[in-house]
Amino acid sequence: MSAVVDPVTTFTIAAEHPALAGHFPDAPVLPGVVLLDEMVRVVESGGGGGRWRIGTAKFVRPVHAGETLTLGQERLSNGSIRFSVLREGEPVAHGVLVPDGRERLEAVPEPRAEGAPPPAAMPRGDSAQRTSAVQWAAEPERGSALLVTLMVFVALRLGRPLARLLLYVIAAYFFLFAPRARRHARAYLQRALRREPTARDCYRHVFTFAATILDRLYLTRGRYELFEISIEGEELMRAAWERGKGAFLLGAHLGSFELMSAVGRRQPGLRVALAMYTQYASRVAAHFGNGAPAGEPVGAPEIIPLGQLESMLRIRDCLEEGKFVGMLADRTFDDAPAEPVAFLGQTALFPSGPMRVAAALRRPVIFMAGLYRGGNRYHIVFRPLADFSQLGPGAREAAVRAAIERYVALLEEGCRGDPYNWFNFYDFWQAPTHGADA
Repeated sequence: MSAVVDPVTTFTIAAEHPALAGHFPDAPVLPGVVLLDEMVRVVESGGGGGRWRIGTAKFVRPVHAGETLTLGQERLSNGSIRFSVLREGEPVAHGVLVPDGRERLEAVPEPRAEGAPPPAAMPRGDSAQRTSAVQWAAEPERGSALLVTLMVFVALRLGRPLARLLLYVIAAYFFLFAPRARRHARAYLQRALRREPTARDCYRHVFTFAATILDRLYLTRGRYELFEISIEGEELMRAAWERGKGAFLLGAHLGSFELMSAVGRRQPGLRVALAMYTQYASRVAAHFGNGAPAGEPVGAPEIIPLGQLESMLRIRDCLEEGKFVGMLADRTFDDAPAEPVAFLGQTALFPSGPMRVAAALRRPVIFMAGLYRGGNRYHIVFRPLADFSQLGPGAREAAVRAAIERYVALLEEGCRGDPYNWFNFYDFWQAPTHGADA
């Protein structure tokens, strides 16, 4: 097979790259997705002749920020480009670029520096201002496993009406005996309602949260007949599905994300995978969303655990198969990179990782929320958020920032319109910790 060899190109990924802040702080290693993304950018900006995606990729040595890398290209007769990335003459990565993304990504794990922690799927970072989402999620949960099991039994065997009666008692218990969460919830409601919240407002907030967890039990078992579900913007989802290229669904802890499965039921063939940090999932919520036993209908989406070596590859494979990949983007965890954005009257941190992944994979992003409206009524909202599929050279950072700001604006709109649906019961607007008392 004949081939044409192009001149080599030298490039460097600076240590100031926004995706690198805090990435393996004790043994900094360049994330593979950043290396591949920069390599594709160099090919396209250097006259690569069109748009390219990774067909196959293999990482053979760790790469560090600031190192000088050399890119070699070999144009194959079938229209693909065979590439190799070298450092001081030694290969660090190689693979094949294909036009239009017709081939799926195949890759092997990146090598790790000795003593480095397992790599994460998202770029991680550091910030002076950090929310306490992890600390809140790590606190011991109230209630026993026996109580949860009993509640599941009542809900499935005796029905939703009786389970909801018990829910009033359970919500009252948490309202009375979770003072820290209640204090932070009151601070949020004061912003969302634009007035001082009453005890009834705070209790309604807790009950709404409990109701969505209970309904998760039914939704993951395909019991859609129990609910009245209205949908706004369904044509946006249908158009994205018909293109067959896959797209990101960016949600928040706003209402019920599990309602996405109801849209799939209305559109046969539409499939959803949910990418999430499973280690931070609520034990109670996870128990209520375990899915159906064998023989029962299943409505739960596929779960892609983040923070694992193969997470990015699974996300890309799902997109190449035409699936939607859902993420929640209103909590920062650990040292994940975040952007400060004005939200409900004060600056707060929002993770930039989901948008950066969508930009790196060049997919459109749709905002989604499943809002609980009381009783058995839910309202699903889809809004256009960003389209990275046509992102031009040098425009990525501005596009990512603009997309995060639009996401926050849509989230604020949802919090104003349905204030009891937002479930971040911690100090979301936490003040900077440097130079201040804990």
